[in-house]
Amino acid sequence: MTSVATPEVPTAVRTETPVPAEAGRISLADIARAHDVRFLLATFVDMTGKPCAKLVPVEAADELEAGAMGFAGYAAGLIGQKPQDSDLIAVPDLASFTPVPFIKDGLAIIHCDPHVDGKPWPYAPRVILKNTLARLAGQGMQAKVGAEVEYFLVNKNSDGSLSTADARDDSPRPCYDARGVTRMYEHLTSISEAMNGLGWGNYANDHEDAAGQFEQNFNYADALTTADRVVSLRYILNILAEQRGMTATFMPKPFTDRTGTGLHFHLSLWSGADALFPGDDGGRGLGLSELAYSFIGGILNHAPALQAFLAPTVNSYKRSGATTSSSGATWSPRKASFGGNDRTHMIRVPDEKRIELRSGDGSANPYLAIATAIEAGLDGVMNGTDPGAPSGPGEARRDAHLLPATLLHAVEALRRDPVILASLSGDEAIGMYYADAKEEEFLTWHNQVSDWEIRTYLTSI
Repeated sequence: MTSVATPEVPTAVRTETPVPAEAGRISLADIARAHDVRFLLATFVDMTGKPCAKLVPVEAADELEAGAMGFAGYAAGLIGQKPQDSDLIAVPDLASFTPVPFIKDGLAIIHCDPHVDGKPWPYAPRVILKNTLARLAGQGMQAKVGAEVEYFLVNKNSDGSLSTADARDDSPRPCYDARGVTRMYEHLTSISEAMNGLGWGNYANDHEDAAGQFEQNFNYADALTTADRVVSLRYILNILAEQRGMTATFMPKPFTDRTGTGLHFHLSLWSGADALFPGDDGGRGLGLSELAYSFIGGILNHAPALQAFLAPTVNSYKRSGATTSSSGATWSPRKASFGGNDRTHMIRVPDEKRIELRSGDGSANPYLAIATAIEAGLDGVMNGTDPGAPSGPGEARRDAHLLPATLLHAVEALRRDPVILASLSGDEAIGMYYADAKEEEFLTWHNQVSDWEIRTYLTSI
């Protein structure tokens, strides 16, 4: 997988321990200089999806590649470390090299796999996804994934409130509005040109359902490449919006009365060049194979626990729990259902080649969301899980699981689900660590006295 045209990178780079540059091998420094890159953002994300990086001059690229770039893991964030633990060593994946001259001339991003004491760190989200993909490969399959990245462009006011960055963007139903897209032309085209310059294949840029909300799409790729690109795109969007005096936010529900921000994934399984989802569906009407139905069945069966990764914040459930919005729809499923080309279901089947998982939101960590969804689907394949008949238009079947009402409900569902709990690098302890952290996040929020409580209870008795 490559983000740009680079010299061929031998697979020997992908080892469990850092290796020094060898004679005759294309090095990170060689690739950087071939693209006039002077500085590298050596990047990984913690379990919340926060990007962590060191700015490395190209003169030190060999040291980075050799495993000499250490991070204090506990300081980096939620990644399974304590202050006394050994450094996280950022081991760069040369195939992820991504020049970003549109941000700063001579700058590139390189995604890294954190190692500790010479081994891949099992709490690191990118390592978790790679472990899932290795397990999938052991079954003779690969996953291809597309992602729909939605976001708001806002300003933060002096009183702490948020307002739409484009003051004229105030319609209750602005979706696809040509005028709103045109007013944000410079921002949207700069992002589009950046994606196309990287070879991602941007094919659409549109105004989404809420005032101030946009979506910019790129072609699907293998699962790891897509996850890397989502992380890179969030960074690019944040920086380029900031340069124009705006804030790009992926917060699921920044406005009470507007549609929230989703992160939808399009998933398919392959064996080499053969797509595994199309098939004779036995009269169910969606053109899918039994393997595809079992994959869907696995996701639906584990849906409540999956939401801890697909909707991982307190704010997520302000989006998924909403009953309406100013546009008249929330576009957020409340049950674990599937159907045809119908956006009211958790899983939409737009055609026989893929499924769209629609219950994720903008706060999801793409590595963890994709990994856990694949693990759930693979469990369905291994057990021949039958999802039943597709739900009809706009209405979930009565026996469909309800999705969690709050983050705490999602955490409780995760703790009850041994498959998803053990889906992070195959270690249930990692799932418990994540669940404990998310419970603490919920309780920290719950312990704050809100304006709503003051208004409701101050003089109620």
